[in-house]
Amino acid sequence: MKVYLSGEIHTDWRDQIVEGAKGLDVEFSSPVTDHAASDDCGVTIMGAEDNKFWHDHKGAKLNAIRTRTAIEAADVVVVRFGEKYKQWNAAFDAGYAAALGKALIVMHGADHQHALKEVDAAALAVTETPEQVVQILAYVLKGELPA
Repeated sequence: MKVYLSGEIHTDWRDQIVEGAKGLDVEFSSPVTDHAASDDCGVTIMGAEDNKFWHDHKGAKLNAIRTRTAIEAADVVVVRFGEKYKQWNAAFDAGYAAALGKALIVMHGADHQHALKEVDAAALAVTETPEQVVQILAYVLKGELPA
């Protein structure tokens, strides 16, 4: 199963899922989580820009190539909304995955329930922890409930 891990990049939630899913037949992919590399990829590869808008625009387009390709190849898309920062890209990824008919799992704390109600409505599962995501993957792949 191919699983794309999208969203918040400031905590180790991805590592927790990858570690917890060891032994399952899962291949993970994700966006570039090095914030500086993600921001500067466009100008590093295609040349500097004096205007910050065009600097960001180049990076966003290159990141969109990676993100869209990975979401399209995924069987399951997990989107994490963190506590600290507004992850507009995560909302896009969730909507894109849902529009493609991908199995969408959303992860966020209870304090985001109201703000993300439309995103949650598009998801097949709404979770709060990486452990719950791992348990879902195990159930889907093996048909087994957690011990």
